[in-house]
Amino acid sequence: MSTDSRSGRALTDPATLDAAIGDIDWTIPPAGSTASRFAAPSGQLAVISLGDPTHPRVVLVPGATGSKEDFALVLPLLAEAGYFVQSFDLAGQYESAAAGANAAYTYALFIADLIAFLEAGAPAHLLGYSFAGTVAQLVAVRRPDLVLSLALLTTPPGSGNVFASMKWLGRLAPIASPRRGAALMIWGIVTNKNRVPPRRLAFVRSRFAFTSRRSVDEIVGLMMASPDLRNGVRALPVPKLVAAGSHDLWPLAAHERYAREIHADFRSYATGHSPSETTPHQLAADLLDLYARAR
Repeated sequence: MSTDSRSGRALTDPATLDAAIGDIDWTIPPAGSTASRFAAPSGQLAVISLGDPTHPRVVLVPGATGSKEDFALVLPLLAEAGYFVQSFDLAGQYESAAAGANAAYTYALFIADLIAFLEAGAPAHLLGYSFAGTVAQLVAVRRPDLVLSLALLTTPPGSGNVFASMKWLGRLAPIASPRRGAALMIWGIVTNKNRVPPRRLAFVRSRFAFTSRRSVDEIVGLMMASPDLRNGVRALPVPKLVAAGSHDLWPLAAHERYAREIHADFRSYATGHSPSETTPHQLAADLLDLYARAR
């Protein structure tokens, strides 16, 4: 995306740029990025960073069964606009699979890891993707001093058993155990129910060989008992954004309602559960607007 680094405004229509992405190789990291390890409370987390470390910081956190590579198309756009952008694999996931292996994957574990990562650098613009959006909200409420803005990307828009309001799994939610729910989630991904391109499908299938299955089971269990964070998030003195695809796992109206309830802006894209992969230019443009308001 060609941008003005001060305004973050695209000089070419972001939707046009997104439509031209094609089927890329997700195993290739963004040019100029660096890989590292972070010693979190749960263990060693795999990190990717891009941009000048003296610039304002952005932290993008992937969700369950995901990884830092899910932001491969967003990192360069934000770095080009003048930000230092970082992402890491959650404990138990992909290249952080060994982290948390000797403990339960609880909200406390994920909260402690994210707080430690934020404390290791400057306060950051924080984005949580799907399940990580819940973790990001918990961290922002607990440590608002670490968060410059908060973005929730296709984050479950509710509390309790969030699978109950999911479009395709809702009717099974009352009888699904965490392990069965995880099995359904994994089955939907590997059988390409999201209809992703071939090289994307190959990558998401390959990382299951590394991801701890127990971590997925226990994250699904956490999502069956999501806390109600609306009051605390609403009170945060930072700009907020809720972003979702029009064909997300949860109804778009539910995302829009949640945005109103927490006093956040709302943006939607003509895509599914993964705007960071399919509409990165549109998402980046909205994130840059969010960051500008935080100044």
